[in-house]
Amino acid sequence: MLKAGGWEIDYDLNDQGRKFIVIGAPHTSNWDFIYALPALHLMGIHNLRYLIKNQLFFFPLKYLFYWTGGIPVDRSKKNELTANLQKMIAEKEEIYLLFPPEGTRSSVERWKTGFYYTAIETGLPIILGYMDYKERKLGFGEVFQPTGNFNKDMEVIQSFYVKKTPKYPEKFNHSIYLPKET
Repeated sequence: MLKAGGWEIDYDLNDQGRKFIVIGAPHTSNWDFIYALPALHLMGIHNLRYLIKNQLFFFPLKYLFYWTGGIPVDRSKKNELTANLQKMIAEKEEIYLLFPPEGTRSSVERWKTGFYYTAIETGLPIILGYMDYKERKLGFGEVFQPTGNFNKDMEVIQSFYVKKTPKYPEKFNHSIYLPKET
């Protein structure tokens, strides 16, 4: 399927660990999920977990999402998501925890930052996962260890994604964060 679509898989983790926070961006189409699953399998990533809104966990889709590593998230209220994710990470020998920081396929003003704070709180590195429809490449960019300096770290992340072309460019805001006052 990937070859037929003209896609190239780009990744090189060089044994940098077995536990990661993964950003999945840009995310503007359901095709992102359809292409990403076989690509992740071909990369040898079998311990993937990803966050997805709980409204999509209905019959029969819920079985697909659970089977492929989906974690339902109720975005309408505060919950113990970060604590639960930290517990899951601690219990696993290997895990790739994927966050779609846009939180939707629609245009958003700014990314959700749960991926960043989960990485800081767990000490895990962040993999800059991407799909570039113009270049027909998907995979992993650099492995990034956040420093705790939110503005500096988000500048690095933003500079990586500004060069990526989503399926629907009009739905992707290349300005992914608002600088925090220090």
